[in-house]
Amino acid sequence: MKDDLFLRGARVPMTKEVVRTQALDRLQLQNARHFIDIGAGTGSVSLEAAIRYPQLRVTAIERNPDALALMAENREIFACPNVDIISAYAPVDLDVIADAVFIGGSGGQLTELIDWSLAHLHPGGRLVMTFILLENLTCALTHLEQCAIGDFDCLQLQVSTLAKLGSGHYFKPNNPTYLISCLKEQRHE
Repeated sequence: MKDDLFLRGARVPMTKEVVRTQALDRLQLQNARHFIDIGAGTGSVSLEAAIRYPQLRVTAIERNPDALALMAENREIFACPNVDIISAYAPVDLDVIADAVFIGGSGGQLTELIDWSLAHLHPGGRLVMTFILLENLTCALTHLEQCAIGDFDCLQLQVSTLAKLGSGHYFKPNNPTYLISCLKEQRHE
């Protein structure tokens, strides 16, 4: 889905199209029943997942009131009744076990969110995270090793888009984004 389809706010983060596509691919939601999106922002990941997989139950967790309002509006625009929006600071009490979890925003609670995600995933469930800060990438990689998650992959995505400059064109770069994906193994129950 194109980014401009989503309502956006000046201070509400959104996972951009190229990163969102890669994240959704790695979440492998085609046979999933329940997906949790932590730090959902505008809801771009939650809503695209819900549209692609209408059988999927999506739980979107967000703490920012402006983001919650935008996400609710976007949910109405895209007619996604299978997206439940939770207004809370994650990690949050939730009595569900999911097939996949996406961490798009951590609010300074990254290790706690990784632990929470692993506790709320079925064995064989997928955890996908994105970051723009190197410190968060390093923290996540270190913590995954401490959690004995041995099978993970990590990408750096650097995307530039064609933009007009005077009478010519150039490729305007976006910030690099780091994407980690891993499986919850049997021993992490």
